[in-house]
Amino acid sequence: MAATIQYNRSNPAVKRILQEVKEMQSNPSPDFMSLPLEEDIFEWQFAILGPRDSEFEGGIYHGRIQLPSDYPFKPPSFMLLTPSGRFEIQKKICLSISNYHPEHWQPSWSGE
Repeated sequence: MAATIQYNRSNPAVKRILQEVKEMQSNPSPDFMSLPLEEDIFEWQFAILGPRDSEFEGGIYHGRIQLPSDYPFKPPSFMLLTPSGRFEIQKKICLSISNYHPEHWQPSWSGE
């Protein structure tokens, strides 16, 4: 039986993450799904459908989002786990909303 992990709910990062989980569950996307791991709310798994009218259409791409302990003040990192032909698997992805470009990150952005 898995142990229940307790998080300090007054911690700004934990508070924000729990808020984002609640928002995503109440307003799910038809093209994207993301949830934190039970054992670590700072690590998320995601699945995204390949964009319509693209070579990726029909594909389901799985990945990982790692949130820093000072989230949302610092950006997350993203890693694709499913081969897509575009990104290397198990390597951080260079996105303007990731820790590759922290100068572009806005704390008001969410994991959605």
